[in-house]
Amino acid sequence: MYGREVSSTLASLAPASPQPLITFYDLATGERVELSGITLGNWVAKATNYLTEELEIEAGARLRLGLPAHWLRPVWALAAWTAGAVVTDQPADIAVVGPDLDADEPIRLAASLRPLGARFADRPEGFIDIAEVVPPQPDLLLTIDSPSPDDLAVDLDGTRRSHAEVLQSAPDGRRLLLDTPALGEEIDALVAACLSAGSLVITVGGGDEDRARIAAQENAELP
Repeated sequence: MYGREVSSTLASLAPASPQPLITFYDLATGERVELSGITLGNWVAKATNYLTEELEIEAGARLRLGLPAHWLRPVWALAAWTAGAVVTDQPADIAVVGPDLDADEPIRLAASLRPLGARFADRPEGFIDIAEVVPPQPDLLLTIDSPSPDDLAVDLDGTRRSHAEVLQSAPDGRRLLLDTPALGEEIDALVAACLSAGSLVITVGGGDEDRARIAAQENAELP
């Protein structure tokens, strides 16, 4: 398990653990997806390999993470950092968005957000379907060129933080339930979970009673 004493950047942060790290519920559809540390790490490696080997992004590239709250969003945050990119909510070099297809960046990746990570029924014109290009990538990182602690990691809501600053500000890890979290809130909770053997339950599409039920079922704390 990664810990604060060995983690100097946000690259390759997902712990190699079989324990649940991300549990996602879409309460409107009944979808539930659970990712262990190992499974999350595999997804991160695949996404990172696509960024570095196929798109050949360079360190310092900016990736606008426009996905809504979903299990894929932590994957792409961690992949961006592992590739040396900056996660931002501003116009960037690359956009990763959902089925709203709201992007005009030079490189546009999109996820259908259909169950099981399925492809778009009809490939969106001008976008790369994540479900087509990422799953075939290797589970292990092909290129390891980690950023430095002082490199910029996030540029969100007008606040810029380095890898070291994000690590230092992470709260203690708990099993925490976040309902439709903002990207910045989710990033801090994700980093804390990876550092401190915590985990996240992310819910969307439900009401207060649904969230209370899921929190009790998953033994998760509500903020």
